[in-house]
Amino acid sequence: MSEQTTATSLSELKNLVAGTPAAGEASAAPREPKKDQFGRSYATGRRKNAIARVWVKPGKGTVEINGKAASKYFARPVLRMLIAQPFLVADRYQQFDVYCTVVGGGLSGQAGAVRHGISRALTNFEPGLRPILKKAGFLTRDPRVVERKKYGKAKARRSFQFSKR
Repeated sequence: MSEQTTATSLSELKNLVAGTPAAGEASAAPREPKKDQFGRSYATGRRKNAIARVWVKPGKGTVEINGKAASKYFARPVLRMLIAQPFLVADRYQQFDVYCTVVGGGLSGQAGAVRHGISRALTNFEPGLRPILKKAGFLTRDPRVVERKKYGKAKARRSFQFSKR
């Protein structure tokens, strides 16, 4: 059995705790990259009702979504900027090819799902990028979804117009 010691002051407690590894240090071993036989990393991204399956591999920077180029699939520049953000933050722009299939939701939700998937796939390919992408908030799934319609209401919260007569 291990012997128990009691600390009578904060400095003694600090010395006792100094010998034990912290919660974050226990898993501080470097993570191994996750790659398939083709040298790609896979991840799933989600946003609203959209789900994106994303494969990332080293290349010239081409992004293909559902068999189309990103500039054709996401015609709005804001959406293309959204999916490029993980590469820009990680300083890996034009260094990876992305192949992606995305289903569900609208274009805005799909772009958010692709961004989430790219960020997760990059951390699988290069685990050292995780702190940078985590700090930027790209690894957190955005939990906001459309509120459901309630009975007796015109929409989720909007009431029908009141008529006095």
